[in-house]
Amino acid sequence: MPARAFSFAVGCLGCFLFVSPAKLAAMPSIPAEAATPVTASASIKVAQAQPAQPPAPASPAQAAADEPVGNVATLTGSAGVTRNKIATPLKVQDDIYQNDVLQTAANSTLGVTFNDATTFNLTANARITVDDFVYEDGGKQNAALFDIAKGTVAFAAAAVAKTGNMKISTPTATLGIRGTTGLVEVPEGASASSANNVAIKLYPDADGRVGRIEVNDRAGTRLGFLTQGASGFTIRPGAGGRFGAVPLLISPQQALRDQGIVRQVHAAQNVGRQIVNRQRALRQANPGRNNLRNNPTRPPGVQRPNGPSQRPGLQPRPQNRPGQLQPPGSLQRQPNGPGLRPGQQNRPAPLQRRPAAPKGKKERR
Repeated sequence: MPARAFSFAVGCLGCFLFVSPAKLAAMPSIPAEAATPVTASASIKVAQAQPAQPPAPASPAQAAADEPVGNVATLTGSAGVTRNKIATPLKVQDDIYQNDVLQTAANSTLGVTFNDATTFNLTANARITVDDFVYEDGGKQNAALFDIAKGTVAFAAAAVAKTGNMKISTPTATLGIRGTTGLVEVPEGASASSANNVAIKLYPDADGRVGRIEVNDRAGTRLGFLTQGASGFTIRPGAGGRFGAVPLLISPQQALRDQGIVRQVHAAQNVGRQIVNRQRALRQANPGRNNLRNNPTRPPGVQRPNGPSQRPGLQPRPQNRPGQLQPPGSLQRQPNGPGLRPGQQNRPAPLQRRPAAPKGKKERR
């Protein structure tokens, strides 16, 4: 057995030596890429397939900016809001956000109450912008800035004016509000270069207290301040392009009209407090509900399918064919049913006569 195995090995070695060198040279070589270990390419693919890092959470300032800052308290006629360059009509209890532009139509009024109970009442054809509003109960960084572009607007200041910094800007002046009720009149087309005068008036609050309004020009230079009820300034251009605050004489007719507008803003404030508190409670109870800041249009209602509605379990009554009148509630015979021949659908059965009795026999009764 060992000798036989030795001779078999020698034979195999001889066969290998007889192979032509040309054939050996013609054998394909293994590419260097193919010789790369599989584990290396697999590790590269795994590294490339790693998921992207999740985006960073929104900052507290951004989260606060997405929250409503007020609500519509009262509305007569029609008014709208421009949000993200989209104009949308308003209705009572609608949310108001920072950077909203509020506009009233002719013969319309709009009352808006903010989270600190500050309330604005816009008369016909008025427009204001909520440039900034930051309020935290007990906070020390409360601030608000409202821009009155045109129209007659009354306001009743609340917590922000008393604990923080509330300002109202007009085309020719900036007002510092220190907890009071006021009225601002901006004529159509008023600007820093026009002769249209802006009027600023101070009135008592609903409890009779009188606050303070500081009047500055657009650059921040002090023009004057109001501390007495039913007093006001007219902002007029002066020499060198500067503006001055000229004391305003309020006529009895103007005072009577202003008092009506002031009563409206105080009434809107009482209603608005309740609406703001209720809407805030709803948001806290439903923190995941969608707000309308980035989607001001409401989703359309569910459309009911065309045709008559059907209750579950009831099948529609088949319609009679032309020429087949049937009383309501009667059962219809199926076509080609028992006892009917083809072509005789829903036809009455023919009357069958009895056979005649043979002659001479009487028919039994």
